[in-house]
Amino acid sequence: MRLRFSLALSLLVALLLPVLAEPARAQTESIAAVVNGVAISRADVDNRVRLFALSTGIPTSPDVLDRLKPQILNQLIDEKLRLQAIEEAHIVVPDKAIAAAIAQIEAQNHLAPGSLRERLAGQGVALRTLIDQIRVELGWTELLRRQLGPQAQVTPQEIANRIAALQRQAGQTEYLVAEIFIGIDNPARRPEAEKFASTVIDELRAGAPFGVVAAQFSQSQTALQGGNLGWVQASQLDPQVVSLVNAMPPGAISDPIPVAGGLEIVQLLGRRPIGGSAAEMVSLRQVFLSFKTQFNPAAPTAEQRARIEEARALASSVHSCDEMEAANKKAGSVQPSDPGPIVLDRVTPDTFRTLLTNIKLNTVSEPLIANDGVAVVMVCSRGMENPEAPQPQEVARVMIDNRAELLSRQLLANLRRRAVIEIRSS
Repeated sequence: MRLRFSLALSLLVALLLPVLAEPARAQTESIAAVVNGVAISRADVDNRVRLFALSTGIPTSPDVLDRLKPQILNQLIDEKLRLQAIEEAHIVVPDKAIAAAIAQIEAQNHLAPGSLRERLAGQGVALRTLIDQIRVELGWTELLRRQLGPQAQVTPQEIANRIAALQRQAGQTEYLVAEIFIGIDNPARRPEAEKFASTVIDELRAGAPFGVVAAQFSQSQTALQGGNLGWVQASQLDPQVVSLVNAMPPGAISDPIPVAGGLEIVQLLGRRPIGGSAAEMVSLRQVFLSFKTQFNPAAPTAEQRARIEEARALASSVHSCDEMEAANKKAGSVQPSDPGPIVLDRVTPDTFRTLLTNIKLNTVSEPLIANDGVAVVMVCSRGMENPEAPQPQEVARVMIDNRAELLSRQLLANLRRRAVIEIRSS
């Protein structure tokens, strides 16, 4: 099992929205901080602030953005320390890897290839701001992989032991939680961190997407997954967090929680008993053909009619789930062909659940038309399974992520202790 890099592709999901980010100010190249002799300019800080405003998708006042700047500077300092460690380890992040990550962001946001630079520039954000962030994420993940060595692998016996431990906890509660971790390496920085946390919480409760904010600001490795911890047990959470998530309704966002090493903001996404019970499950594949414009049922465009006919024609040319995957790939779809196992009685709307119940295996459905495209689906298998039973792949992921998180915090703490950091006043 390898350590994963998963850039939070929701990072720029608001690019197509009419965001009113902070107006571009006259940027100077004055120095905000110096890290081991390497400068961070105020323009770097301003660029990251505007990237946050753009990526949240909500209007954000200049006053709010100014309150974020001290913590953003601290994060840029940490990024500079990580980058220096990456370079010292002679880790080179290939340009093609960065280009691939940017291409993923463009595809996720339905942007034409190569258009991200213009979108960012239109909001006063230099593309280098995003490139620097991606370079550090990729390089730091590779550094952790090398440092972990054999611990970046999980043996079948370790997975079996963990699953057995979970089975002994059957009936106890587990939680689906997302987090934003704000590190405090110096007690003198606590008031600043608390002020930052309160500002972030205000933005989250005003509608800023939690995953996007986590990707921008969380100082945990879970930032790479938009802060999502997955399903975790009480023993894997700080006791203060457990007491809160037991009382929070799903979807709620906590106040700042003091934890070891800093503050945590959590969102409870779900709660369930460990173990669960059997349910009818379906496995399916889909082909999604996107529309260039919003679909109007009363006046479909020629392009939309052609896409619908293209979807309908798949019924005569595709006869297996492997062929569905190939057709989705050929269509250049931004939607994955395999959405993962589906619990039938949780499917909405009712009409779609009825379709999945009644359609024959390995048969292409009638076209399913949405505002942004048309899809056809094929059911590959049905059966009774326990969707909440611990899956070996997920158990291994959590174990590796926990090891990587512990190592990441230790390495960064050591880098900060050894560093010469000078923060310049405004």
